[in-house]
Order: sequence, then structure tokens, then C-alpha cells
Amino acid sequence: MTTNALSPPPGAAVLRMETTPRRDGTFDGAWWPHSRDLEAQLPGLLRALTERLGPIARVGLDASAWDVHRRYVMSDGHMVRIDWSAVDDSTMLITRGRQDIFSFLMLPPQTAGPAAHNAMTMAVQDGNSASAAEILLTTGITPA
Repeated sequence: MTTNALSPPPGAAVLRMETTPRRDGTFDGAWWPHSRDLEAQLPGLLRALTERLGPIARVGLDASAWDVHRRYVMSDGHMVRIDWSAVDDSTMLITRGRQDIFSFLMLPPQTAGPAAHNAMTMAVQDGNSASAAEILLTTGITPA
């Protein structure tokens, strides 16, 4: 799991996660994939999340953010269901177990490093109540 949004390794997605006992902000983390290629981006994210959270059951993604729409993906021998939404709200939902849901801001791949860093920092602040649209607007990021 990478937390330095300014200089990710070439081709790597960046994940920032700040779970607190209260979990009282809008987002539990932020994800900055570097392409719209789901098969290239999602497996690494799922491995990082599984290390941190345990087995992942479902991933909720915006259909407009990805080139391919699969129903599931295999992650280390475990099938993870993908739920697609047409809402286009720059969020990703991760379900662990039956009902434990984590919400992530999802940045567009074309986002510049400094803007990504600022958006990811804002998303994980304890008590943050800003929506994804508000965070993107504040940090100057144009949605995908």
C-alpha cells in the first residue's frame, strides 16, 4: 500500500487509507488508479485492502470510470464481486463481510500529483463531511 501520492512507482495505483475507531468522516480512504484498465488496477488494490482489512466481499465502482465492466475479479484465489453504478459520483465502496462498508474517494487517472495528494489528504481527515464532488472541486480536479 502506497501513501506518497506525489511520486508513485511507474504504473502503480496509489491508495491512502486512514481508518479510525470512530470512522466519522465521509471517506475511509482515497484511491488514485493510473489507468482506466480495471484488470491492471484492481488486483493490486484488492491485495493491499485485504492485507489491511481482511477478505473483501464486494467492490462498488462507477461504470463511467472504467473501460471494461466485469462481474467479479479473482484476488489471491478469492472471488470478489463487482457492483456497477451509473451514478458517476467518484466514489468506490468496499464491503468486508456482510455489511461492513468502507467508502473511498476515487480520483481520475489523469489527476496531477499535487492535486491528488491534496484530495487524498482532504478525504481522510477525521470528521470530513465533504462529498467527492466538493473535494474534487476544492482541489481543482476535473472528474473523469
